Amino acid sequence: MRSLESLIKGYRRFLDTRYAGEAALYRRLGDAGQSPKVMVIGCSDSRVDPASIFDAKPGEVFVVRNVANLVPPYASHGDHHGTSAALEYAVTVLQVEHIVVMGHSQCGGVAAFIDGLDEQRHDHEFIHKWTSIMDPLGAEVLQRAGSETPEELQRFCECASVRQSLENLKTFPFIRERIAAGTLGIHGAHFSIANGELIGLDAGSGEFQPIK
Repeated sequence: MRSLESLIKGYRRFLDTRYAGEAALYRRLGDAGQSPKVMVIGCSDSRVDPASIFDAKPGEVFVVRNVANLVPPYASHGDHHGTSAALEYAVTVLQVEHIVVMGHSQCGGVAAFIDGLDEQRHDHEFIHKWTSIMDPLGAEVLQRAGSETPEELQRFCECASVRQSLENLKTFPFIRERIAAGTLGIHGAHFSIANGELIGLDAGSGEFQPIK
């Protein structure tokens, strides 16, 4: 259980350092509530914490994390919708001004999607159902598979899934209305773990460009 002990030690360091240095901010947030202007949809991967990557202070970024940083299309049926609920709260209650979908390198969820395209996999009860959100990419991924290396295909799919999630964001009426009104912007990004490079999706060219 050393891993749990390390969390407790980390909490004590947090109290002695970051919390001690920002105690007034935490008290303010505890009394007045949160009012972040940015929402980030990131991956559950332990290596890509959005708050760390953007060096955000407490209360600055509203974050939802899931496998492969996916946004499902809008659906009004009664199933459980964790990401959709977070979107609704961020946009209609907190009234964030920007939503960033951030993919990353070596994404296990994207790799699971690619693996599942050419074989029937039943070893994961939930993962392949969730990553089926990327199904619209399937035909192009299979077409590229014959001419690209696995690394190139993975990178393509990581970026393409960000684009797909941005399109899915537009299927939510409350998001579509605010985009049209100019009160909400949606953005795509991709973070490379090994070298720390962050690239952003350029709305004009439709291509990812380095962010400096």
